Amino acid sequence: MAIELKQESGTDFSHLLRSHPCLSAEAHVKFGRMHLPVSYACNIQCDFCIRKLKTEETRPGVAYKVMTPDESIDTVKKALELCPEIQVIGIAGPGDTLASPHAIETFTRIHAEFPDKILCLSTNGLMLPKNVDRLWDAGVRTISVTVNAVDPEILRQIVSKVVWEGEVLRGLPAAERLIHSQLTGIRAAARKGFLVKSNAVLIPGVNDTHIAAIAETLAEAGASMFNIIPLIPQGKFKDIATPSCAALGSARKEAEAYLPVFRHCKQCRADACGIPGKHVELSALLYGYATENTFSHG
Repeated sequence: MAIELKQESGTDFSHLLRSHPCLSAEAHVKFGRMHLPVSYACNIQCDFCIRKLKTEETRPGVAYKVMTPDESIDTVKKALELCPEIQVIGIAGPGDTLASPHAIETFTRIHAEFPDKILCLSTNGLMLPKNVDRLWDAGVRTISVTVNAVDPEILRQIVSKVVWEGEVLRGLPAAERLIHSQLTGIRAAARKGFLVKSNAVLIPGVNDTHIAAIAETLAEAGASMFNIIPLIPQGKFKDIATPSCAALGSARKEAEAYLPVFRHCKQCRADACGIPGKHVELSALLYGYATENTFSHG
């Protein structure tokens, strides 16, 4: 069934749905995406997140290496030789994409060299309000913002640290700062004309009864789509079991009362390359390392 996106700006997103494999079930099995791992620094600490390099794990936050913006053009050219179906060039870490200038610099170069490609950014949203115009000028048109709670009392259980203007925030001040930035950034991006998808990690016993409130708030802020992904038990949450398929399905159903929900996320590495819906993962060939096809929960 085709997804009808919620739109605030009046922008026609139909071309993105036809070609972006992380927005459309149909595109998911037809078109490829690649992630350029240029952003290693992060400005918050989510307690389920462990960033790693040179690892065989298949999950967000993992990449074989961090590359420089200078390396990006040649890497994209090589990726397009391996997979001509690539339509989306994204940056999703392994840290936060807006915690350093590398992502915007890379996008600017990629857009000049490959103007027909869709550029996509994933971020925690802390620095999004200050970068909406710069991202637009760099050619980015789709943004994913991970929002795991809109209640500071819940978010403080998930995010233990936020670095804001040189100060380390913890507890409620950290949660309040992050939520404010996320919602402010989403509103600004939606008004600008970006397609904004929001992600949430479903954490049993923490935010699993909060998903509908997140979706309602995101819809009011102007997000167009929601993506709910199950927790990987690691870090502070290593002893919490991954949510069941039934729990994940229930959360998605609750969210759909407010936003279209994307149900085909593969929870990719930060250096992913290929057609996700066909299990074509070419990052090992692209970067020349050995890996296993490991199932990932988030």
